[in-house]
Amino acid sequence: MKDGKNTIIGFIPKYAVIPLISSFVFNTLVYSGTMKLCSGFYHHDFTTGFDRMVPLIPEFISIYLICYIFWVINYILIGRIGKEHMYRFLVGDFISRFICGLFFVFLPTTLVRPEVTGTGFWDYVLRYVYKVDQSANLFPSIHCLVSWFCYVGIRNQKEIPKWYRKFSAFFAILVCVSTQVIKQHYIIDLIGGIFLAELCFAIGQKTDWYQGLWKFFTKVNQFFGFESNEDESGELSELKG
Repeated sequence: MKDGKNTIIGFIPKYAVIPLISSFVFNTLVYSGTMKLCSGFYHHDFTTGFDRMVPLIPEFISIYLICYIFWVINYILIGRIGKEHMYRFLVGDFISRFICGLFFVFLPTTLVRPEVTGTGFWDYVLRYVYKVDQSANLFPSIHCLVSWFCYVGIRNQKEIPKWYRKFSAFFAILVCVSTQVIKQHYIIDLIGGIFLAELCFAIGQKTDWYQGLWKFFTKVNQFFGFESNEDESGELSELKG
């Protein structure tokens, strides 16, 4: 992937661009689409005693928002590792969002957010997030799910420096903590997000479903000129291998 002809800005593999953008688009469609679809539905509140005990720490909204950069970086890194790894990862990624969509439609959730009375910078930011982000589609937590995917996607990959793999685990945990202390999610949302990420990632690793995804996006990439027809026969024989 060091060949500039096969990368964008010398870093992003061309073959990964459309698949990774498709992942983002599908995530957005599931989250925003079900939000609108279920706006008039009854929403369950699963707040527990533990959730009530967790303190509000507005400063953690910084982690909650910065994680979007973390997601972009790690998904690109996962794409750079190789096609098979990326497509196995994306199988789990797509399945997880489909399952999230089912929960969002058939088990809509909400919670009562606390009143933020502080006058500090992060208090203002948190109030703004509360204003623009409806309290719905909580279980499982997309924030926890995607952040954990960012970690497991590079967890055992020696191509990625060990220090960054450890950082990814640490930061993913920080994101999960942030969902609790800024009162965006219940504890069950956190647990559900991590569990679903591990389950769906394992599905991608242990099945050959990635082959269909690989073949589909190869055709799409060739149509848009991101991959050459010259490598098609070799790739298909590798898939059949």
